[in-house]
Amino acid sequence: MTALTAAEIAVDAIQSMEDTITPFPGGIVASGSKAGFNTYKFMKATANEKFCPSIRDKVEGTEIPEGVKAVYELVINGLDEDSIQAAMKAGVKAATAVAGISKVTAGNYGGKLGKYQFHLKDLI
Repeated sequence: MTALTAAEIAVDAIQSMEDTITPFPGGIVASGSKAGFNTYKFMKATANEKFCPSIRDKVEGTEIPEGVKAVYELVINGLDEDSIQAAMKAGVKAATAVAGISKVTAGNYGGKLGKYQFHLKDLI
C-alpha cells in the first residue's frame, strides 16, 4: 500500500504540472514494462525483469531491494524537455515524502523509447 500511495501522490503532483500527461489509466503502470524482449525461458511475456519483485529470486542482477513487494512505474509524456523534467521532479518529490519508500529510479532503456534521456540525479 505504501508504494501505491506514493505512486498516486506522485501522479497527482505530475498532473498539476503544465504541458505533461501520465497517459496510462490512473497514471500508474504495473512494474516491469520494457522496450524489447528478454530471454528468460520461465517468462512468457516481455518484462523489465530487474524491476519485477515477483521474480527477484530468479533474476541475476535484480534492482529490487530485499523486502520490497511492489513497484510501480509512472510514464510521463510532455511537450518539451523542461516540462518533462519539471514533472519528474515534482513526482519524485511527492513520492519520497511518503514514509517507507525505499527507492526511486528511472528507466532510460538505453534510448530505445526516444532520443531524450532524463536522469534523476540531474533533477534533484
